[in-house]
Amino acid sequence: MTTHPTLGEIDRYAAGESGLDEATVWSIEVHLEGCADCRARLAGGTTTASRALITEVAAALDREIAAGPTPRARAFFRTPVRQRWFVAVLLPWVVMAAAVLGTAALLTHSLPHLPSIVLLLAPLAPLPGVAAAWSRRTDPAWELIAGTPSAGLTMLLRRTAVVLVLVIPVLAAFGAVGANRANPALMLLPCLAFTAATLLLGSFVGVARAAIGLMVAWAAAVVAPSLATAELPVLLTPAAAGPWALGTVALAALTLLRAGTFRRLTSF
Repeated sequence: MTTHPTLGEIDRYAAGESGLDEATVWSIEVHLEGCADCRARLAGGTTTASRALITEVAAALDREIAAGPTPRARAFFRTPVRQRWFVAVLLPWVVMAAAVLGTAALLTHSLPHLPSIVLLLAPLAPLPGVAAAWSRRTDPAWELIAGTPSAGLTMLLRRTAVVLVLVIPVLAAFGAVGANRANPALMLLPCLAFTAATLLLGSFVGVARAAIGLMVAWAAAVVAPSLATAELPVLLTPAAAGPWALGTVALAALTLLRAGTFRRLTSF
């Protein structure tokens, strides 16, 4: 928090009222760590029994810390940028997406009578990574992450950006290979639109469910018919670039309006 919490907020926090959402509680706790005045205000509202309990817990923690091992030195590569942006759990999903796109490129080269399979799969390329970026089942540190003040749409967008940075160059590289080359705009725009749609739908049903639903719907409604008829769908023709761009902007704006739904643990 950049401003001090009000006396009412501190009193409600001290009383443990359920009306405070998790984001507000986290913000107050972060502020208390660096503000001695607010800590004094909080301490003034506690009972003698509470202060005695806090003193006892603090003494016990000091003893445990003193008896424990010496903290390891900070690893050279563990910079703030690396810790904020690099998420190891995303790598297997990005590698899987690259393998699928590579297979699609080989099939496109081997079956020139079919439309570009890379182009057909472009909207779905980042979705497995985006689903893994915000899933309690795939992230072993989920409880720790969900309990931090930075959890929410900001962290989800950061992880999604990592997925896009890794997937889009692979998508562009495979799309430019072979005689049946794909239009770069028609790969990038649907890719971004489906990513934004996953985040928006994820605010209602969960990111993983949204990603799976969109992948199944696109495969059934577009990919399968296109391969059966050997014709590129209207959605992936140059005339569709404008609607894709507008749709991406609209979906991103709606996702920002739904940011509050990612602030509660129950919405994750």
